[in-house]
Amino acid sequence: AGMRGILGPGINRMNIYTVRQATEGLARFMDTQGEEAKRRGVAIAYDSRHQSPEFAMEAAKTLAHHNIPSYVFESLRPTPELSFAVRHLKTFAGIMVTASHNPAAYNGYKVYGEDGGQMPPADADALTKYVREVSNPLKVEVLSDEEAKHSGLITIIGEEVDAAYLEEIKAVTIDRELVETMGKDLKLVYTPLHGTGKMLGERALKQAGFEQFVLVPEQAVADPDFTTVKSPNPEEHSAFEYAIRLGEKEGADLLIATDPDADRLGAAVRLPDGSYEVLTGNQIGALFAQYILEAHQSRGTLPENAAVLKSIVSSELPTAIAEHYGATMFNVLTGFKFIAEKIQQFEEDHSHTFMFGFEESYGYLVKPFVRDKDAIQALLLLAEVAAYYKKQGKTLYDGLQTIFET
Repeated sequence: AGMRGILGPGINRMNIYTVRQATEGLARFMDTQGEEAKRRGVAIAYDSRHQSPEFAMEAAKTLAHHNIPSYVFESLRPTPELSFAVRHLKTFAGIMVTASHNPAAYNGYKVYGEDGGQMPPADADALTKYVREVSNPLKVEVLSDEEAKHSGLITIIGEEVDAAYLEEIKAVTIDRELVETMGKDLKLVYTPLHGTGKMLGERALKQAGFEQFVLVPEQAVADPDFTTVKSPNPEEHSAFEYAIRLGEKEGADLLIATDPDADRLGAAVRLPDGSYEVLTGNQIGALFAQYILEAHQSRGTLPENAAVLKSIVSSELPTAIAEHYGATMFNVLTGFKFIAEKIQQFEEDHSHTFMFGFEESYGYLVKPFVRDKDAIQALLLLAEVAAYYKKQGKTLYDGLQTIFET
């Protein structure tokens, strides 16, 4: 459930009126869900794009007109943190203002359900029906800034949710000793591509014990124009241009890029000749599956009903890896909401224990305290995987070769 479009006037563009229309639809949908749903309210976050803060506040003022409270982040935040906030604050829904990795002219709006996942199809269809019923976006009523301030319905959030997220992310690290010893040696270059990843990525790495990482300075600044890249998409080699330059200078083992809303992650590994190769989403998925299952098996912490989830279009290599470790691979339709739905199902019927989920389009989830792809979790775990191979005198590139050979 959501929309994405070029910023500008008009009903098929992103502007305050289309944001109000979408939010009015959400408010009407919540009206049908009972007083409890309305009382729980909505968490709202936004990324580094043009007009993102304004759109977030317009959504809050539209909800307030319906007497629905909202919890709005004080400044830009990653999409996975919004998913976490919905769960942490126990809100009924979440709104993320983002156009992910689209070019600078775009913005967008995504709606999350109470489990912290993007709204599943049935709810999304119901919501869409209410949005379509808002026939004139120009006439949607919102509270004025003054009324909103005095209403008590809009709460500004930030550090407390950050701290709670950073506490939860500690569980992503599997081998603490490895990270404590190798974290001092592993050289890492990280670029948030002018987006939100720096907000939590830097703190998560430091907290875990990775000391030798450098941010690409030109791209560590939030910039709605994404000045240094053609497209802020970690799938594209050009997004790594600055990181590669810095990596060569620093002799980095690993380069990591996160997209502007920090839900997707790309990486480049050092080859024997000192150059860097950008990995595919499937290769990163295979490295993760191998490491997570191997690390748990060697510790005796791999559950008998371990499950790995992937989108149906992703590589079958992780399926072979899962089978090798006695874990079950589940294929779901493309879209991370289907992975989130499956995690929710496991929680309810206790049939399987979720170990890892991924899509070949560079989306990964390690721990289900978030219910969407999470590049901050992936950043932390990929650094650990690189440390694991470095301790053996190998690179991630060597690690991949080993996986392919076995």
